[in-house]
Amino acid sequence: MIRRFRLVWPDRRPFAGRDGRPIRFLAASDEPDPALEHEVNRLALEPIDGVIGCGDLEPDWLSFLADAFHAPLVYVRGNHDRGGAWDARHGVPVPLGAGASTRLAGIAIGGLEWPGLREHGNQRRTGLAWVHAVRLALHAFTARLRGRMEPVLMISHAPPAGAGDSATDTYHLGFPAYRWLMERLRPPLWLHGHTTTASVTDLQAVVGPTTLVNVTGAVLVELVAPDGGTA
Repeated sequence: MIRRFRLVWPDRRPFAGRDGRPIRFLAASDEPDPALEHEVNRLALEPIDGVIGCGDLEPDWLSFLADAFHAPLVYVRGNHDRGGAWDARHGVPVPLGAGASTRLAGIAIGGLEWPGLREHGNQRRTGLAWVHAVRLALHAFTARLRGRMEPVLMISHAPPAGAGDSATDTYHLGFPAYRWLMERLRPPLWLHGHTTTASVTDLQAVVGPTTLVNVTGAVLVELVAPDGGTA
């Protein structure tokens, strides 16, 4: 069964013209969920406004999800997303770069790929994580100076330190830089993967105003307007 998560989004503007309908994203990472191979299960999730990938999924699986739901795809790459099928990357758009941002169904999305992905090996580069986090923070600060005050939905492969990570596996710990970024941007929602479901007892965490969700496999994310109505 596909997990479901519902959150009140603090900004009413993306809901304009939706007649009270929530914004629905299918978020996935790390492990293809076999339930999604069956049409009856996909129909039970529709409509989907966008597909979000949080890393360590093959391009053909991401392409399948976007095509099956007829939805735009936004994703970041994880520590295993290089070489092989990634050299061709057929059927998927360009990934969201490190510290980059975009929009999906009117929601601002900030992305953090695995730091060190573009270098040889799958090393854990904490210093590079800081570069990416500061880059995204500067983008957000610039947007606010220009009068674009809006909440951001964060997506990353690894989680912030001490929020949804594993205390027993150093490689799968969250990054301190992401924690710093979370405490400054205060995003309502942070979606991530990387931390295996076998190593944590809770796939959700709440830190201040931010809810973090481990989307390993797949999760249906429903965002609803602050008062349940339209803008």
